[in-house]
Amino acid sequence: MLSPMKNRRGADVYRSIRTPLALIAVVAMAACGGDAGGDDKGAARAPGDSAAKGGGAAKGAAPAAAPAPKFAFGNAAAEATQCHQRRQARLDSASSALQADSAAKRPGAGKNPAFAKEQKWYPQMPEFRDGSILPCNRIIVYYGNPASKKMGALGQYPREDMLARLQRQADQWKQADPSTPVVPGLHLIAVVAQGDPGPSGKYRTQIRDAVVDSIHQMAKSINGILFIDVQVGTDDIRSIMPRFDEFLKRPDVHFAVDPEFYMRGGTRPGAKIGTMYAADINWVMDRLTQIVQQNNLPPKVLIIHRFTRGMVPDVENVRLRPEVQLVMHMDGWGAPWLKYDSYRDYIVRHPAQYTGWKNFYHNDTKGGDPLTTPRDLLQLWPEPLYIQYQ
Repeated sequence: MLSPMKNRRGADVYRSIRTPLALIAVVAMAACGGDAGGDDKGAARAPGDSAAKGGGAAKGAAPAAAPAPKFAFGNAAAEATQCHQRRQARLDSASSALQADSAAKRPGAGKNPAFAKEQKWYPQMPEFRDGSILPCNRIIVYYGNPASKKMGALGQYPREDMLARLQRQADQWKQADPSTPVVPGLHLIAVVAQGDPGPSGKYRTQIRDAVVDSIHQMAKSINGILFIDVQVGTDDIRSIMPRFDEFLKRPDVHFAVDPEFYMRGGTRPGAKIGTMYAADINWVMDRLTQIVQQNNLPPKVLIIHRFTRGMVPDVENVRLRPEVQLVMHMDGWGAPWLKYDSYRDYIVRHPAQYTGWKNFYHNDTKGGDPLTTPRDLLQLWPEPLYIQYQ
């Protein structure tokens, strides 16, 4: 049986498929060419050696150490390793302290370090690669599609207003956790699930490459990154993802897939919640790995949405690799206690690599409940390092 959140979320999805998503199909196809859009092609650095500035080192002096590499985003592999070790040590310490205090009140769902430790957080990490954004930084993004005001903040507000709102949101995180730098970003739904089969017959529509590029340029204007998000419909990720290869060759463009709309057996989106298997995720990670290796890029961040067990039923079979940083993203909406339950049950209980959290400005608060704040979410174990606002 679905939990209250899943029932509420599922009902909302069904309505959105029949109205807002159907509406965006018309808007996107009129403004962006519908399904034919794929044809367009479309950390701190160590200071330099002071002697070098004065005309060279004296004879006999030891050679100057090479400056640490500089990345537009992310950190050197050694720095990323140290960040991971610190996060693991904090979790271990908090777990030990809680277990040693028999009188301590048991923390709420998602906030129990001992439970996270029992679930074997953090999982065994692959060797870090230079330019890794995680785990030294936290990514804060606005989500949506520019052709719809109903799919998220990215399309809801005019450009400058939206970017200013995102900056204020990022500033809140900087204030709440000064030790973790913030990387802002835009999370674009580039392939949108539909309630009708459309020209492709696959219950999805794609926006033109020119639109993807315009959102990428918008992200660059705030020194941010871009996520390209795919809602598969009745298609296959293996057929859709290659269309975005040219974008993914850019070092600041990353990828996401929403299993909610990964439909099987011809079932249309919205009729039930979809499923993405580990084999699908491994295929995506293999392709991202190939792109990273062939183009000498920093690691890609891959976001997988999740708010039910069945959306990713075999996450333990996902193979981690240095070229891709996987975030399992808690995507359900509702009251805070319900979301904390889901974070515990579908994210903490099934370790992937890193964790994410989504706040819905409207759906989370329409029942009179408060939106979770950065300080609220910093109480979670493990701490989410990717935060999405819709």
